[in-house]
Amino acid sequence: MAAVIRKRPAPDGLFCPAAGAGGREKKRPRYQFGSIYNYEKLEVLGEGTYGVVVKARDLRTGEAVAIKWIRPAVASARGVDGAVAPDLRAVFREAGCLSACRGHPSIVQMREVAADEVTGDVFIVMEFVGPSLESRLTRRFSEGETRAIMRQLLRGAEELHGAGIIHRDMKPDNILLGPGGALKICDLGMAVPARPAGEPYPEETVGALWYRAPELLMGFRSYGPAIDMWALGCVMAEVLTGEPLFGGAETSDDMYAKVLELCGMDAPELQTSLRELSEAGQEVLCGLLSFKAEKRLTAAEALSHRWFDEEDAPLSTLCSQPDRRGFISFF
Repeated sequence: MAAVIRKRPAPDGLFCPAAGAGGREKKRPRYQFGSIYNYEKLEVLGEGTYGVVVKARDLRTGEAVAIKWIRPAVASARGVDGAVAPDLRAVFREAGCLSACRGHPSIVQMREVAADEVTGDVFIVMEFVGPSLESRLTRRFSEGETRAIMRQLLRGAEELHGAGIIHRDMKPDNILLGPGGALKICDLGMAVPARPAGEPYPEETVGALWYRAPELLMGFRSYGPAIDMWALGCVMAEVLTGEPLFGGAETSDDMYAKVLELCGMDAPELQTSLRELSEAGQEVLCGLLSFKAEKRLTAAEALSHRWFDEEDAPLSTLCSQPDRRGFISFF
């Protein structure tokens, strides 16, 4: 993991003093972490503003894993000149959200939180799944294939929302494709526990622009799981057409204008390329893309729709398709 680990003194706050021999203080871990030295780096999978994801091998089992390193926050901004420390709140918020969904087949599984005993860097170790759905959107998918994809994604969303978690960054980049067409929602770095209705979140902007719900575009900071459902509606349309539904929008104003044009204040005006969708499929898509959050389908409501009574098409061909862009992106 040498290419990921940055050598520097262990940061204050990660370790706490404890009495050692002769009354002198020694440092010991405050939290029970695994060791990052149990893993061998194989390749970089994705890199962004907030961190790096690498593919690695567990030296104890030989299992392939994905390891996410969160970039350290500059502690001098908190009054410690020149010091650098991991953003433990971000690490443990993401790890906590992953733990809350442990065992669900449609959400990437966390193995452990590991630390570098030398530098104090902290890592999230997860199962290795495969390429992103975004990299496989090289063609239009059939309605049966789309239903198979959405069934898995809605089940994952139902699990997240049932655990009181909002993902806040649903998009094809954050959906991984495993063997046999199994899909898993990943990158819970922006996920948060849902707040009571009316209580605002501190972040001014969340989610990728093309998948951002109308209430977010209008600047609302009090919202709920419905923002994830809008994003999944955008994903559904993209799977059906092979292109982002709101692609080309460069600013929030551009995006809002496109949303108003397509969805209005009530039901979406489906593009020509989507009108081949069955009546039941259109009902699901329109329900996910309802302009008003309170009218939007929940994951459970969508899954109970008659559209899902029909048979799915196999997704095995997804695994053999060439990548559209890159391999895997967590950022």
